[in-house]
Amino acid sequence: MNVLLSKFTTKHDTAPFSQIKNEDYAPAIQEGITLAKAEIDAIVNNPEAPTFENTIVAMDYTGDILDRASSIFFNLNSAETNDEMQKIAQEVSPLLSEFGNDIRLNPELFARVKAVYDSKESLTLTPEQVTLLDKKYKSFSRNGANLPEDKKNKLREIDKELSKLSLQFGENILAETNAFQMHLTNEKDLAGLPEGTIEAARSLAKAQEKEGWIFTLDHPSYVPFMTYADNRDLRKKLAIAFGARGFQKNEFDNQEIVLKIAKLRFERAQLLGYATHAHFVLEERMAESPEKVFSFSHNLLAKAKPAAQKEFTELQAFAKETDGIETLEKWDGGYYSEKLKQKLFDFDDEKLKPYFQLEKVLNGAFTIAQKLYGLTFTEVFDIDKYHPEVMTYEVTDEKADLVAIFYADFFPRKGKRNGAWMTSFKSQYVKDGVNERPHVSNVCNFTPPTESKPSLLTFNEVTTLFHEFGHGLHGMLANTTYPSLSGTSVYWDFVELPSQVMENWCYEPEALALFATHYQTEEVIPMEYVNKIKESASFQEGLATMRQLSFGLLDMGWHGQDPTAITDVKAFETEQFAATQLYPEVAENAMSTAFSHIFQGGYSSGYYSYKWAEVLDADAFEYFQEKGIFNKEVATKFKENVLSKGGTEPPMELYKRFRGQEPKPDALLKRAGLL
Repeated sequence: MNVLLSKFTTKHDTAPFSQIKNEDYAPAIQEGITLAKAEIDAIVNNPEAPTFENTIVAMDYTGDILDRASSIFFNLNSAETNDEMQKIAQEVSPLLSEFGNDIRLNPELFARVKAVYDSKESLTLTPEQVTLLDKKYKSFSRNGANLPEDKKNKLREIDKELSKLSLQFGENILAETNAFQMHLTNEKDLAGLPEGTIEAARSLAKAQEKEGWIFTLDHPSYVPFMTYADNRDLRKKLAIAFGARGFQKNEFDNQEIVLKIAKLRFERAQLLGYATHAHFVLEERMAESPEKVFSFSHNLLAKAKPAAQKEFTELQAFAKETDGIETLEKWDGGYYSEKLKQKLFDFDDEKLKPYFQLEKVLNGAFTIAQKLYGLTFTEVFDIDKYHPEVMTYEVTDEKADLVAIFYADFFPRKGKRNGAWMTSFKSQYVKDGVNERPHVSNVCNFTPPTESKPSLLTFNEVTTLFHEFGHGLHGMLANTTYPSLSGTSVYWDFVELPSQVMENWCYEPEALALFATHYQTEEVIPMEYVNKIKESASFQEGLATMRQLSFGLLDMGWHGQDPTAITDVKAFETEQFAATQLYPEVAENAMSTAFSHIFQGGYSSGYYSYKWAEVLDADAFEYFQEKGIFNKEVATKFKENVLSKGGTEPPMELYKRFRGQEPKPDALLKRAGLL
């Protein structure tokens, strides 16, 4: 009995994790594909003339068993993987890619969709239905439905190959991250490190029955070491190991994979009649074209670069004056920035950590969601989870109706990839008059608790928690009819608005008072600390902006031009970074070979989205500030026009309905201290 193939009998239809075995996944996905194909065949063979209901709507509700099984599998392959799951991923990914193409390249199905699309002027459709029809038609026309047979076959080959390569890319990074450990036995090497970081490294060594302290490339270990460790040689060792992931000419080397992915994406775009992969991707984004992205990026760069250069010169002078450093290297940046910040603002991130106990910060996010959107989060213990550390919540509204199920998974472990993300185990949609509520998950890698202390977050981890929780709210508050338009199914450069806007509450005294209390004394965070958080928010903003833009420009370098002549990843990358580079080049390191966002995640030709959405979020939050950060009227407008609407209408229309106007970049520049 394969639990993934029958209707779940669990509370709220949640995933029965404890009943799922690894050997269930591949058969469930294969059977799910068979069932979904049968549903598609029924649409194709319907003797009635194609209509919006019997073709477009019918298609959107196909494949629910496949969707559930594959979303559970791939979510766990990121959060709780093992060798066996990685093998299964390599086996099922090409099948799913092939299945996607079987649908998009099915001429009879396309003929039905096209017939409805061609008659759309005579149909009376809601805005959501118009969007669904457009999206379904484009999913064919943009993916080869109009190609001759030989080119369709070529497209299938490329897609199969790409799905395998991106998986391999991610597996290599995970293997390289797990393979490196820096084992220290001399206490002198710990000079400068915060007590909590030392304790975590000691716990890790103990768990491996070793003496001393172990540091890894996981963010809660890596970031504090790079920020606080006085030993420059060890910072260098750790930084080079981090930057060399996928770039070591070993079995986990990603250089060939990067070149293959870039070239295959280009070939695919050309096959479909687009100049480059970026032209293909951006047609379905707010930015619309590579030209617009380049212009947006270079405009911001022109404003940020003078500030970044000035900040870098200050940092160099400070490092020289402090420790006689002649050449500021990449492994010095975080360390001397922190020291300079402490000097300028008399401010140390470590002083803040006791006020940011994970449980309280999470409850703070819940309280803010309650004040803004009327949501209540209740922890429950009768919902199955995939790891003991995961926490589960029922989310209800003011009428006590279920809004969503929320899973929170916060600490690093061997089977979890680095970083932080939001995902869902079940989408929201309306079917047969029932509003199916979503099951949403936030996965992060925060500082774990130790023997003597609870999990105490850095301020950066606090903003990360709020960021992912913002994505979570976008999923939880979804209220659309069709599954493919629900929640975060929006243009990629709009998807970061709900997440980035949430981060703003972390800087507001009124919000901090709700959760920033000392883990031992319960004292509310002192006002002087709050002022320092606000004052230092735009510290080195020029450098931060330039760094972010450099990643976006590297992404556009790989995808916004013909990559076929590129043979050397490192040389190409150096060329792309020329306009934004400040630190000396590190020969042993490359960025692209570990740039998971664009070679494994969905951000190819989309990394600029973070900056793009920052313009939206600064403008949106300015509206909250004008009316009050807990103003119910503004919050309701944001909920009704942005958070609940998913991808049902063009994002700029939704934004203008919330804000009353198009966003202006001035709010961002002002916030960043660049105006």
